[in-house]
Amino acid sequence: MKIVNRGYISVKAKQAFFNWANQFEDDVYFSEDDDVEPSIYLIEDEFMDPEPIIQQNFKKIFINELSMITDDESEFPPITEENFNLWFDLEIGTTVMDTLKADLERFELD
Repeated sequence: MKIVNRGYISVKAKQAFFNWANQFEDDVYFSEDDDVEPSIYLIEDEFMDPEPIIQQNFKKIFINELSMITDDESEFPPITEENFNLWFDLEIGTTVMDTLKADLERFELD
């Protein structure tokens, strides 16, 4: 097992996100009660205070989460830290372990 030189932000959607997302789906209804897995975002691994890390990254995380539902940015809510905190629960940590022997791969997203 290897330690990866990254920390993480685990982002789990709250009901406010699902309320917004459900307007784009006709045959599926998402709810905070569903067992929806969080998204994991890798960040620097050494920090003392998580707040600056969240402030640095919340906009790109928020936009990425919204973009998984629709690419139409005119449908996005205001991208504010207040909305981000209303729409997502966060966990932040500094230890990431890689249990596999294969090299990590990276893919660029548009």
